[in-house]
Amino acid sequence: MTLTYQDVVTADLSSLADVSGAWKKMGERFGELKTNYEKNVQGVLANGNWQGQAFGAQQNNAAATAFEFGAAKTEALAIASLLTDAQTELTRLQKAVKDLVEDAEKKEYKVDSSGKATYVGYDNLSTQERFAFNHDPDHGRLLADARVKAQGWTDEIAKAVKAVDAADQSVKRALSRATSDVSFDGIGIGGFNTQAEGDLAKAGKPDPKPGKEDGWVSEGESEASGPGVGAEASGPNIGKGKLAEAEAHADLGRAKAEGSLTNGPFKLAGEAEAYAGAKASAAAGITNEGAQAEAGAFAGGEASAGGTADAGPVGVYGRAEAMAGAEAGVNAQAGLDGLNVGAEAFAGAKGSVGAGADVGGIGVGVTAEGWAGPGAEASLNASKDANGVWHFGPKVGLSPALGGAVGFELTVDPGKVVDTVGDAANWVGDGIGSIF
Repeated sequence: MTLTYQDVVTADLSSLADVSGAWKKMGERFGELKTNYEKNVQGVLANGNWQGQAFGAQQNNAAATAFEFGAAKTEALAIASLLTDAQTELTRLQKAVKDLVEDAEKKEYKVDSSGKATYVGYDNLSTQERFAFNHDPDHGRLLADARVKAQGWTDEIAKAVKAVDAADQSVKRALSRATSDVSFDGIGIGGFNTQAEGDLAKAGKPDPKPGKEDGWVSEGESEASGPGVGAEASGPNIGKGKLAEAEAHADLGRAKAEGSLTNGPFKLAGEAEAYAGAKASAAAGITNEGAQAEAGAFAGGEASAGGTADAGPVGVYGRAEAMAGAEAGVNAQAGLDGLNVGAEAFAGAKGSVGAGADVGGIGVGVTAEGWAGPGAEASLNASKDANGVWHFGPKVGLSPALGGAVGFELTVDPGKVVDTVGDAANWVGDGIGSIF
């Protein structure tokens, strides 16, 4: 639970010293118990008069018990030290908050129970002074200046309260770690913690962010929306070469997530997307980059997931898609970014998978689909995506009731090809240099 301003200024931290003293005495007592147990139990039974398997089992258990007494001493003394550090740090930070409030009040700012500062310097003006102030040409500016300074005090107090809360969370982490035994020594996991750390600065550190300790850097984002409906239409726009376009949708929901892990030349990336609802669109246009026309409609649900793994210039990829519903579409596009023509119609359920490999910017892959329902599809694709990667590939499919489609794809990333050629040239140059 996050501490509030009221929590901070009303907290009584004096009891931490008493509690710390009690834990220290407990730790010292556990040390005495360990000594007494080793002398009066372990030692007495190990005088040589008792032999055999039962004796061995008893001695193993006795050793574990003696170990736990020692571990209990370590844990208790660590907690005593943490509580002492906690009182010192929290008292210092609490005083910083109270000092800020005192300074604000000296400058005629009142701080309420939530830590908000308000200027009250004008409240004590006499009737004559108030009349003069209200008719002062700078009346508005003075009030605005007072509000800005009040907000400054409020922000400073909030920052100081946040520092107390951060220290409090640090103490919570340290105490939790001190009382958690995760080793197999003594009686095993769940006993007393012989590794308990009594330094608050060390024991209270936040958990490391995922990926930082081992060199992997993670990035990701996600979004979700729905339900919702909408429609829009525009055109013609001769200046932009747009003849017309229209779109309508009735979404039950959509969600998308993507992320990556990078460590030097190694990169793992993936994305997933899901949609449920109905949508339809149509567009046509002619620009100096080419001509295009398309129309499509869909009703049902669809989902997809894909991922890549790259190690320098070599990579592999895979993806999977699923759809249940009805869809139909036609498209034709020709221009500087490539050629794409196709038509499809389907009703039922379909699933598809694709896989391939990429070396130095040139990739080859295959796709396969299984259809349950009537449909047909044919397409020829040669296009460039938003990242400048060219895609080439035919695809055909037919399903009277049960069937599917197969396709092949070739990708070329000009930028990656150039980088690979450059790296290869450097390798060759370094090799020749090492010879001569």
